[in-house]
Amino acid sequence: MAAKIRKGDKVVVLTGRDKGRTGEVFEVRPAEGRALVRGINMVKRHQKQTPNQEGGIISKESPIHLSNIAIVGSDGKPTRVGFKIQADGKKVRIAKRTGAEI
Repeated sequence: MAAKIRKGDKVVVLTGRDKGRTGEVFEVRPAEGRALVRGINMVKRHQKQTPNQEGGIISKESPIHLSNIAIVGSDGKPTRVGFKIQADGKKVRIAKRTGAEI
């Protein structure tokens, strides 16, 4: 099945403590149905010191469920994603709100 949300997409958070914030997807985990969004769903973790990394408390992104994020359309509002087959047989993603190709 084709992915509706992919790496590099600009998304908006629909629910949770970061509701309304936008960010860029930098990793998608299809098996878990989750994605990592830059600057969203930040958590603090204790990091043990290693030879190449300093120890201490660090902030990092936690995965967010795909149902809780939506792609930002060309009009700046959240939109659902659909698929359309072009004349040359290529499958492309379209924004349901505007009908524009993503």
